[in-house]
Amino acid sequence: MPKYVLNLIRILICAALAVASGSAALANEPYRLRIVGGLANGNQYPAYEVPFWTKELARLSKGRYVADIVPFDRSGVPGSEMLRLMELGVVPFGTVLMTTLVAQYPQYTAADLPGLNPDMASLRAALAAFRPYLEKSLREEHGIEPLAIYVYPAQVLFCRQALARLADIKGRRVRVSSAGQADFIGALGGIPVHTGFAQIYQSLESGSTDCAVTGTMSGYTLGLYRVTQYLYPLSLNWGMAVFGANQTAWQALPEDLRALLRSGLSKLEAQIWLASEHDSVEGVACNSGGPQCPDDDKKGHMTVVPISPQDEDLRRKIFESVVLRNWLQRCRTDCADVWGQTIGPMSGINVSPSP
Repeated sequence: MPKYVLNLIRILICAALAVASGSAALANEPYRLRIVGGLANGNQYPAYEVPFWTKELARLSKGRYVADIVPFDRSGVPGSEMLRLMELGVVPFGTVLMTTLVAQYPQYTAADLPGLNPDMASLRAALAAFRPYLEKSLREEHGIEPLAIYVYPAQVLFCRQALARLADIKGRRVRVSSAGQADFIGALGGIPVHTGFAQIYQSLESGSTDCAVTGTMSGYTLGLYRVTQYLYPLSLNWGMAVFGANQTAWQALPEDLRALLRSGLSKLEAQIWLASEHDSVEGVACNSGGPQCPDDDKKGHMTVVPISPQDEDLRRKIFESVVLRNWLQRCRTDCADVWGQTIGPMSGINVSPSP
């Protein structure tokens, strides 16, 4: 898009925000933000994002600032277009799911590649190493001010037929949600099937798929324990999202609102990470009928398959030999250098630098 068009869009955004702010002041009404949040299903959006934007923001600002929020998957914005629309300012404040960036910007997905982080501690370490690069790139290359990074519960395997180890996936049709998950399942001899979240239950119930990779708690919310019998709790990956603002829209906000949002969103991010770790464990319990599940009236009876040391070794081997290699091949930027400067030293996994 020509530079003059981008500049015109930025001018229009500033003008619109200024008019809105001035009108609100004249009418003695609060300054109102419009937010595109995370995924509607699951626990994060209704339990944490909605209360923050619709209640906590007004409380913290004593009613001066309020917000409306819609979930990402009900906003009418295609996932693959969210980053671009935020860059243009069409969506001033939005949430980008990292899995939607695999095709255009695979370099931004490095911290949550399938097979890299078997637990929350390793995910935290990977993100800590990668975050400075990610935030700098979003600011300088896309004009987006990153304000929070959210994480979803562990992505695990739900299967209809019995399995005792990862190798038993061979020959089965497995629902996946990203190219990285497809790489991992394919390396096991499975047949990756890209299926939307809303279609998981029907696909398993009809036999179109044999297994599904999805979150422990979101799988429980969908009722997958009714159509699958075996849960393999190895965390393939987690699912991450960046909440940010178009920089022009961000700079147009009152200074005290920017300070309030930075503080409040930092706390919200911490709450969501703790909740995702808790939900990862509770999701397994609720699908299998464990005592840690608080919902006594709606428990599953799935068999939780123990994770063997051999499968832990296999996970790492597949990550290094297949998932990481394919990620490097998909990258349009110098991802070998990006890896070497961020996650590589932390993980102890080195790759050959680009020639």
